[in-house]
Amino acid sequence: MHKRLTNPQAFWVCAGVVAHTLWTSAAPAMTYPLYAQQWNLTPTITTAIFAVYPIVVVAILVIFGDVSDFIGRRATMLFGLASSILGVLLFAVAPNVETLFVGRIFMGIGVGLSAGPSTAALQEYAGQGGVTRASATTIVAQAIGFSSALLVGGVLVQYAPLPTRLSFIVLLVLLVVLFIFSWFLPRNLERQTGRRWRPRMPQVEAGIRPTFLAASIAVMTAYTHGVIITSLGAQIAKELVRSSNVFVNSFALALFAISLGAAGLFARRLSGTVAVICGSLASIVGMIFLAGAVVQHSLLFFIPATAISGVGYALTVYGGLTIMNAVTPEAVRGGVMSALYLLAYLFTGLLAVALGKVATVINMATATMIGAGLMVALCIIVIGVVSRLNNRSAVIPTSVLPLPSSRPLQNGRYCVSPDV
Repeated sequence: MHKRLTNPQAFWVCAGVVAHTLWTSAAPAMTYPLYAQQWNLTPTITTAIFAVYPIVVVAILVIFGDVSDFIGRRATMLFGLASSILGVLLFAVAPNVETLFVGRIFMGIGVGLSAGPSTAALQEYAGQGGVTRASATTIVAQAIGFSSALLVGGVLVQYAPLPTRLSFIVLLVLLVVLFIFSWFLPRNLERQTGRRWRPRMPQVEAGIRPTFLAASIAVMTAYTHGVIITSLGAQIAKELVRSSNVFVNSFALALFAISLGAAGLFARRLSGTVAVICGSLASIVGMIFLAGAVVQHSLLFFIPATAISGVGYALTVYGGLTIMNAVTPEAVRGGVMSALYLLAYLFTGLLAVALGKVATVINMATATMIGAGLMVALCIIVIGVVSRLNNRSAVIPTSVLPLPSSRPLQNGRYCVSPDV
């Protein structure tokens, strides 16, 4: 590899960067019970290990949310991958729980820097049919990353030596390879604006804020699945469903990601609004099965809970990204995507801490039921918000709008005019 990648090649490398964000996020999922046993940790501590990650992601998005619009997608993703590599390395060698917290901080920095740029770059490298192709690829890449984290983690924890380390060593090697490939990404997306970058909150221009609100609530709701599946899932399977085989539990949890990927491929046939509504309904059904699994202590309820929830996640995220991508100008796409992820990660971080505290003070069953009930309420809100947006106006892709139909802003950017 002595020359820059072509756009089709770059598209798949960026998909790999997207996949790494979910793999890195879920990497410790199957080892949380081992940490709890090894170091006598409460659910509050184990969920805090999870929660510090999205909280750091939020902090990075607040400060560096639109940096890729200035220094380029490639450079920003490389910084992100380097930080993720360091975080995973710390998990691979962690001698104590304090090291895990530091590792999660670096993982959060890595994902915070690379999540928005990689999503934006997929859109820019996608070519014809870019909006739907990029959104669907984002979902499938997330599914691959998520399922790999759970299945690889489950197999290595159950059957391999070094159960708390080997899965992170595998991920570390893959991230180094991904970093090398990312080094050869084209530089043609750098310096898209004429201004100097400075730290600031990600900006969303007034003309697209109603769409942004609907899309961000949809993605935030979908990411709530991550708290239940990633933060609490392995402990729910062990303590409430009472399944003692780590690989079986990892497979049950991985069904979330597998169905997520399958639904992501199907989602391209749906409009953004229809996808969000169908995804929200699927998530509600998934939470009903989860409640049944807790009450009945049954793996037969837990398996459809994770599988159906995966469908809900995929359709809701796909719909949210499709709605947002369709109205976001290329010059500000990195910042807008970062702003969307900011809200999603902030909510999941706070929710993880809250549910962990409930699990410690009361019990895991109560925490799970509260999480499921909150998920149902959020899905109902999402359906209402997206339906209202759809009734107000049809989403018009900015790519088909002539330049005079856009309102120039003082900072030299363009957004869709409110009267369009």
